[in-house]
Amino acid sequence: MAKLSSTRQQALLRKYSRNVKFLMMLASICVIVFTLPKQAKFSYDIEKGRIWNQKELVSPYNFAILKTEPEIENDKNTVLAAVTPIYQVDDNISDRELEGFKSDLEIKWHTAGLKDRQKDEYVQTGENLLKTIYDKGVLTLNPKYQQNVEDYPITILDKNIATNKNTADLFTKERALAYCEKALDSNATLDKAFLLDLISNRIQPNLTYDNKLTQRLEKEAIDGLSTTRGMVQKGEVIVNKGSVVSDDVYQKLQSYKKAFEDNARITGDPRLVLIGQFLLVSIAITLLMVFLYIFRRDIYDDNRLVSLILLVVTAMLFTLSVAIKLQLPNLYYIPYCIVPIIIRVLFDTRLALNIHLLVVLIAGFFVPNSFEFAYFELTAGMVSIYSIKNLIRREQFLISALIITFTYFAAFIGISFIREGSFRNIDWIDFLPFVVSVLLTLLAYPLIYIFEKIFNITSDITLIELTNTNAPLLREMAFSAPGTFQHSLQVANLAENAIYTIGGNALLVRAGALYHDIGKMENPLYFIENQSGFNPHDRLPYQESAQIIIRHVRKGIDMARNANLPDIVIDFIRTHHGDTRVDYFYQSFLKNFPEKFIDENTFRYPGPIPFTKEGGVLMLADSVEAASRSLKEPDEKSINDLVDRIVKYKLDQNQLSGSNITLKELETIKTIFKRMLMSIYHVRIDY
Repeated sequence: MAKLSSTRQQALLRKYSRNVKFLMMLASICVIVFTLPKQAKFSYDIEKGRIWNQKELVSPYNFAILKTEPEIENDKNTVLAAVTPIYQVDDNISDRELEGFKSDLEIKWHTAGLKDRQKDEYVQTGENLLKTIYDKGVLTLNPKYQQNVEDYPITILDKNIATNKNTADLFTKERALAYCEKALDSNATLDKAFLLDLISNRIQPNLTYDNKLTQRLEKEAIDGLSTTRGMVQKGEVIVNKGSVVSDDVYQKLQSYKKAFEDNARITGDPRLVLIGQFLLVSIAITLLMVFLYIFRRDIYDDNRLVSLILLVVTAMLFTLSVAIKLQLPNLYYIPYCIVPIIIRVLFDTRLALNIHLLVVLIAGFFVPNSFEFAYFELTAGMVSIYSIKNLIRREQFLISALIITFTYFAAFIGISFIREGSFRNIDWIDFLPFVVSVLLTLLAYPLIYIFEKIFNITSDITLIELTNTNAPLLREMAFSAPGTFQHSLQVANLAENAIYTIGGNALLVRAGALYHDIGKMENPLYFIENQSGFNPHDRLPYQESAQIIIRHVRKGIDMARNANLPDIVIDFIRTHHGDTRVDYFYQSFLKNFPEKFIDENTFRYPGPIPFTKEGGVLMLADSVEAASRSLKEPDEKSINDLVDRIVKYKLDQNQLSGSNITLKELETIKTIFKRMLMSIYHVRIDY
């Protein structure tokens, strides 16, 4: 089978780009819809303590009122208190210990120094005491049942015959020894210490706690509990319009919600539920695509970026679906704010806010208390976006996490006040899921790095790392071409200030400026800023000199690719000279060889011209800074004339036609360049 070349593959992808986009949208919608729980949506949001503003709610059928969690817990405690712990009788222990007592007495008798005629009396007395103890029963008290009292009721099983007793009527080892000691006090003829020592070694519990059987009885008792209390009859008013949702009404509404969902699951048509979900999710995804088409056409036209956005949205809603199916105790454990943070860092604020809004809207259909959920997540998402508006330091993620936590906390307090009407009744454990959610949101940092590598995107974090002057390429340039390095720093300062003022990505233009001349490291002495008296161009033909100068663009692109610099930075290397001529050598050739014919393209950069605002500003900053070095006596007039002349030349050469810079912005750029150059050359301005 013939294999398509990479160029042919790219052409096919461009040709069928729209079809691929629609397929990705459909795939995203299908994944979201088919993973969401297939159940009918209850029509009402239930909030305790609020006024019921809906119409009067009448029960359409009979349903049982569910008990509250405290009621169920109280019932559990009651039935568990009624279940007495089970103890099994082990008859083998008494027989074994009696035989052991006799053996011990025989062994120790000869060394005890006692009269032989009393031996039988010792044996008989010890046996009688041990028989009495074991007949009554010996056990070890269980702390589980000693909550407020020392003794507790138990059930003793002896050959499947149950007897109810209290541990107060039984022996522990300590009580048995105390009993023996008291009994021996009445017989002065026997050696009390000798006999007590033998008996104490032979007192072992013959009543063993049967944990397995006890737990089974407790489970049976709990399983037999009713989870409902009373009934709501068909036609009965559940809640009147304008009334307060009290605890009792709230429980009736929750019971009605469960009855409604159970009934819909049995009698409802799941195919209609599926169609409804498909319509809702399709509308949301379509609105996202419309937003991209109208406001971010650059992203819409790039299926790679569209696939990333759809992946993030689908992954978040898929996570929500899994959490619902696994019956996660609280859906607020999910880090919803991770989506707007990732989109904000990789793209922009408007897109992040738009996507977060759509995700929360879809999720709101499947979470309880949709209004509360929407308020919590929309406010937290907006705060997460605003808190990293300009990401220039990594610790901003931690600062953002703290701000999000505070926002959650303030919203939690506010909603709790509305719901409970009391500070004392707030259950602070309910805030724990929000804390966990914020901690999980910090996963955005490694995820951003992964998405950058997979989808070939350059975030502000990467640009910050690239603008570090200790980066390998910049450090090499500072050593091998120090003049070019200083020139690049000055260009970066000029371009960054200009783009910051007129609006644009200041980090991006700074990175582009620092790397735009790295190609000069191949032959640094052929560029005037690195020369110290000797000029190698004096020995070369003008055409060759021009080609050496022009070659630094192509060489810079190769070096940047070898260093894995992002394409968005490489574009600055490619466009910073546009398709202008190397005029010095071109004019010199015409002046010295007027009779010769020369191809002008020999002296012209290959281009293309800048196609972004940042690229246009960098071109101007590069030309202005380089030309300013030729000023013998820089003053206010010469700097003003220089900047005006260079900007006019670039306009006349149509070098800025693709950079989307307005004439008003050009005036602003010129003003900034003039002011900064005067500061650099310490020009005193007349007032």
